[in-house]
This record gives sequence, C-alpha cells and structure tokens, in this order.
Amino acid sequence: MIETRVLTGAALAAALEDVARLRIEVFRDWPYLYDGDQAYERTYLQAYRDSARAILVGAYDGARLVGASTGAPLGDHAVDLAAAFAGQAMALEEVFYCAESVLLSSYRSQGIGHRFFDLREAHARRMGYVWSAFCAVERPADHPDRPKAYRPLDTFWTARGYRPLSGAVASFSWKDLGQAAETAKPLQFWIRRLEEA
Repeated sequence: MIETRVLTGAALAAALEDVARLRIEVFRDWPYLYDGDQAYERTYLQAYRDSARAILVGAYDGARLVGASTGAPLGDHAVDLAAAFAGQAMALEEVFYCAESVLLSSYRSQGIGHRFFDLREAHARRMGYVWSAFCAVERPADHPDRPKAYRPLDTFWTARGYRPLSGAVASFSWKDLGQAAETAKPLQFWIRRLEEA
C-alpha cells in the first residue's frame, strides 16, 4: 500500500536528499535524459528549503520514498522562469508552480500521479493562488533516443484541465546522458485556473 504524505518546512527539507536520488534515477529516462549528480541536486533543491510556501508530496512504500512531487510559488523561481511569463495575462504572484513529479516505474499506473496534482493544487488553493502551472521538456520528434513506444503525458495533463500556455517557453540547461557538456532545452508551460474546491 503506497502512502502519500504532504511535507512542508523541516519535514520537506529532511526529505530532499531522497528527492535528489529519485530525480537522478527517474530523469535519466526519456524525455529528460538527465545526467545528474548530487552536488547539482543540492543546489537546485535549495529553492524548496528557502520557500516558506513550498510543498513536497511524497509517495512512500513503507519508509522508502518511491515518488515525489514538488511545488512552490512561481515567484520563488522568478530568476529562472519569469522570462517565460513575460507578456502573459497573469501575474507571477498569481501562479503556483508545480515542479517535478518523479515516480519509480514499478509504481506507475496506480493513480499516484493524480494524487500528486490533487495535493499540490489543494495547497495552492489554500494559499489563494489563481493558477497552477508546470513545464515539460520538448524534444524533437525525430530525436535518435526517443523510444518507439513512448507515449507523452499530454492526455493525462489535458484531462486534469491543463493547456499549453502559448508563448510561455522556459529554457533550462543540463547535461544529457553521453554528452560532454550542458545544452539548453526548451520547456513548454502548461497552465490551468484553480477553481474553488
């Protein structure tokens, strides 16, 4: 039985080493192909330690963290993400950013992904946010490492009420597996309005 737990504050900070491990493992797969390390992860995840409104939804199999989903106000990531929202109708202060969702493959297709979104969106509503957003990497359709059986998550996201936000594309750099240096990748933002629960 998988238990999902909402972590904030000190409990969130205490779980981040395990989140880093999961990110490195899960994001090695398509479409991220992420060649990560713990040093980079500690720096990246510091934003969640620093944000008083951050949330971590953890999926636990007993004491083991097998999945994790993070979120924080978009304004807490403004340095990295604000440019993607330039010219958009919504203000950064109105947007809650649902960042990564990582789940070990053997635990997928059990509804955990929906639970991740449910709990982050509820957290955002309680704090008065108007919008929920996330971004997803875009890879060329003819990329040589694209698995033949790959199914994008667009249908899942659309069913939850998210739509691509036209013109809202962020750029992040990381090192792909088998590459010598980091390269920039485009990440398309998806967004939905948070109705009252």
